[in-house]
Amino acid sequence: MGNGPAPFSDIGKKTRDLLTKDYNFDHKFTLLMQSHGGMGVTATGWKKDQIFFGDVNTLYKSGYTTVDLKLDTHSNVSTKVTVNDILPFTKVACSFRIPDHKSGKLDVQYLHPHAAVDSSIGLNPTPLLEVSAAIGSKDFSLGGEVGLDTASASLTKYNAGIGFNKPDFSVAVLLTDKGQTLKASYVHSVNPSNGGTTVAAELTHRFNTYENSFTIGSSHLVDPITTVKTRFSNNGKFAMLCQREWRPKSLITVSGEYDPKSNNGGATKFGLALALKP
Repeated sequence: MGNGPAPFSDIGKKTRDLLTKDYNFDHKFTLLMQSHGGMGVTATGWKKDQIFFGDVNTLYKSGYTTVDLKLDTHSNVSTKVTVNDILPFTKVACSFRIPDHKSGKLDVQYLHPHAAVDSSIGLNPTPLLEVSAAIGSKDFSLGGEVGLDTASASLTKYNAGIGFNKPDFSVAVLLTDKGQTLKASYVHSVNPSNGGTTVAAELTHRFNTYENSFTIGSSHLVDPITTVKTRFSNNGKFAMLCQREWRPKSLITVSGEYDPKSNNGGATKFGLALALKP
């Protein structure tokens, strides 16, 4: 990306990551094995409501080409082939899932010093077409996205956003849900040179219901290998996680959430995630 703008999907991403990333209220285990020849294998398993899910993902890189193959517990086989720099500033990816013969998709990304364009089209007789674009620089970006269902000739989505980024803070405003929801987010790093503390907030207004909501959160680097995050929402939900790198690139994360308005006996939820890279 260099000095160019980030893709439209990255507008507000720093705030979303702080408020949602690594929070997990199930039991999850990930094992990553990497070879020097460009081959990587990731095995993931998680337990949710007494049901076990899992998948095995194989990633192979050679030159400008990456092949990603995934097999899950439902016997679905997903394949994605990505070719970088097929044209200047351009990346092309083709993906499909077996046995779903209508799942084929072609993605094209164009990253220019002053623009970022992403497009996606389904490889079937009545495809879903999606296009997003952002213009500006690495500090300022303005963009939008639109989705078209060719079967019904109707728009499935149209969103717009603006983002402003600096090394220690980021601001974003997004108009989503076909113009029905306005989101404003802010993230700020305190003493970023030493890791320090990062705080974030997201405010949401829904025009159709006149409903307002907010979520605030923080991330604090306790020491070079331990991070503590907190999150609080206007509905009373409070969440917290502690993540520790107990060996290089191997993480253990403990998460918890309290919902005072829960009526099904699940007011408190806990999760454990273990990521191991030998």
